[in-house]
Amino acid sequence: MIKLKYLFLAAVLCLTMHSCKVLSTKAYKSMVAERDSLSTRVTSLEAQVDQLKADTARMHHEIADLNRKYEELNDGYNLLNASYTEANGKLSKSSSRVNQLSSDLQKREARLKEVEDILKRRDEATNALKAKLQQALLGFQQSGLTVDIRNGKVYVSLTDKLLFPSGSIVIDDKGKAALKQVAGVLNKEQDINLAIEGHTDDKKVINLGQIKDNWDLSVLRATSVSRYLVEIENMDPKRITATGKGQYQPIDPANTPEARARNRRIEIVLTPKLDELYNLITK
Repeated sequence: MIKLKYLFLAAVLCLTMHSCKVLSTKAYKSMVAERDSLSTRVTSLEAQVDQLKADTARMHHEIADLNRKYEELNDGYNLLNASYTEANGKLSKSSSRVNQLSSDLQKREARLKEVEDILKRRDEATNALKAKLQQALLGFQQSGLTVDIRNGKVYVSLTDKLLFPSGSIVIDDKGKAALKQVAGVLNKEQDINLAIEGHTDDKKVINLGQIKDNWDLSVLRATSVSRYLVEIENMDPKRITATGKGQYQPIDPANTPEARARNRRIEIVLTPKLDELYNLITK
């Protein structure tokens, strides 16, 4: 009985040991397989880590490059913005200057229009005065009297033979008649000033007493005409200026008796009073 009991225990022990041996082999194989799988996963993870490191380094380079480009663009923007601000300031100044110049131009154009209108009225008055004098002096034109316009002024030119005896400064009757007609027109034209100019030829004056030369002769003939207009024809002396030009402004430079005769003359230069124009110009 006891022997049988020991045999049974031995059998159980043997079975138990065989079972433990079998379990240990399976666990080992499982552990080996799990180890291999884990190693593979570790290797894969290490590869992923290396790739992530490489990607991170590349991205750092890209970020640095983008930052550099951003700084360049930002500097360019700041430069453009500064240039725009400067250009805008210049444009504003230029615009103000243009507006000022435009305003000045309009004022100048307005003044120019006023001057042109005044000059137009002067020319119209000058032409009308010339026509009146030509009509009044029609009978003397065959005796060496002419009326023309030069530089906006009316010139009444009278040869010396129409006014004076040869070498004299005393006006004769024919000359007085001509001057009377001139005064008749000019006394009605109070806005006209007169310059009485005496002219001679280039032959020297000989034996005329107090008259020393041609200049003296031209001045004294001019003052004789001026006195006659003032004292006899009652013209305002403030309107009259007497000058002597001598032989220095000939109208015919030829060395002939006919040229000398044309050069010996009295010219009454009629100038409209241009106070309106003067006041406009001096504003």
